[in-house]
Amino acid sequence: MSTNNRSDNRQVFSDFSLYSMPVVCFGMLFLVTAIASYTDTLPGGIVGSLMFLISLGSILGWVGDRMPIIRSFFGGGAILAIFIPAILVYFGMIPEATLDTVKGFMVGGGFLNFVIAGLITGSILGINSRVLVYAGVRYILPLIAAVAGAALLAIATATVVGFDLREAVMVIALPIMGGGMGAGAVPMSQMYASALGNDPAYYISILVPALALGNVFALIVASILNLLGKRFPGLSGDGQILKNFEHEPEERSPLDVGKMGAGLVISCGFLALGYILNIFIPIHPYALMILSVAIIKITNIVPQVVVESARQWYDFCIRNFVIVILTGIGIVYTDIGAVLGTLSLSYVLIILGVVVGAAVGAGLVGKLVGFYPIEAAITAGLCMANMGGTGDVAVLSAANRMQLMPFAQISSRLGGALILLIAGFLLF
Repeated sequence: MSTNNRSDNRQVFSDFSLYSMPVVCFGMLFLVTAIASYTDTLPGGIVGSLMFLISLGSILGWVGDRMPIIRSFFGGGAILAIFIPAILVYFGMIPEATLDTVKGFMVGGGFLNFVIAGLITGSILGINSRVLVYAGVRYILPLIAAVAGAALLAIATATVVGFDLREAVMVIALPIMGGGMGAGAVPMSQMYASALGNDPAYYISILVPALALGNVFALIVASILNLLGKRFPGLSGDGQILKNFEHEPEERSPLDVGKMGAGLVISCGFLALGYILNIFIPIHPYALMILSVAIIKITNIVPQVVVESARQWYDFCIRNFVIVILTGIGIVYTDIGAVLGTLSLSYVLIILGVVVGAAVGAGLVGKLVGFYPIEAAITAGLCMANMGGTGDVAVLSAANRMQLMPFAQISSRLGGALILLIAGFLLF
């Protein structure tokens, strides 16, 4: 009897894995990474960064996905992978050399662009072309509804708590809905400085806390919407955005490492094309990339092997790189000090109102134009109310709907441009 128990225990232990590795092997990787980090011997660049982000992020992701309340309402492993590293940075618990390595990898090294390019290319080429056409032409309406819902609920909440209505819109609602830092808060601060005086850095310090806390609430609401989709299946397409639209699923070929490599190069090529087009068209390169991939998909001018290669690289990125990106977001882009600095009740309630208003507005109008309301609320609503590309990855991960990345990026980029136009109109 005891022999059988020991045998069962060994079987359970051997079956337990992290990042597709037996736990003992992963534990050795974690130990080597920790020692290298705290002795300042962690290799620079991609090697040390991936070691650190994978070893830390995989543990946090595994724990978060198994904590009942965190899993159900706060994004599970995604929320832990973002905020535990951010807390470690805030308290100075990650060595400075390791921080510099990770920041260089995520920002200067362009790893975020690299992964998002794979997600966008694979997800668009993997969509049925008829779905892409029917969904794309209707998507602007939920976007506009998200902005309207965010503004209305922000004003209503500000009225109740006695907050200045102009500040509620200009300092809280617009930055949250503006497409993140690079496409939203930074150009917005320049606009505010030109119209109102003061240095742009002054406005950045005001706008960033709203973005940070808005991103937190977007993750929480995404988790709740995912739960609602499970409880009320009629509200959700389980990752499909169009309602009552039947199409034949496209066949998939077996996994092929050669095709994955081709998919990598194809996604990088499309990203480069977006930057080339940006020379002539003043739109964000991500938006131009999305448009280019969508046109190629709709016209069916690329061989099926290219489509399948992009899909397989997308699958590889989802399986292996999302946890890396989330952990990197926590270290590089999440300022816990800024979040803590906003913790007045009225400010927090207005931010919550903006995020909920965006989701409700997008969901309701999305339903009217033939979308599943939960998918519309997540993409057209929450993916405008987060911190741009980094927030899109986090929100879709929390909602378990990473295949919606093309629509999320449309919200962040084109929706962000819409917000800048609105801000300019209100200022001048």
